[in-house]
Amino acid sequence: PGAGGQPQPEAGPECSSAEEAGGRSGRRLRTAFSAEQISTLESSFQRQQYLGAAERRKLAGRMRLSEVQIKTWFQNRRMKLKRQL
Repeated sequence: PGAGGQPQPEAGPECSSAEEAGGRSGRRLRTAFSAEQISTLESSFQRQQYLGAAERRKLAGRMRLSEVQIKTWFQNRRMKLKRQL
């Protein structure tokens, strides 16, 4: 427990993330992707806009991200493409 008897958040992959505006407890932290990760994700997206479970698992392992982060990035990227068209 930290100051005031409140438990401290555990260190994990989300620690490299910036907290979203509002800061309500229980909200997920925003993932700050590196330039290299974005480049890899973009090139994968150019080849294939939808990933199957196997491709998502492989990409997540290679990039040291969770499958949920990969899935969410692809969903957001498809929506960005849809807005641009």
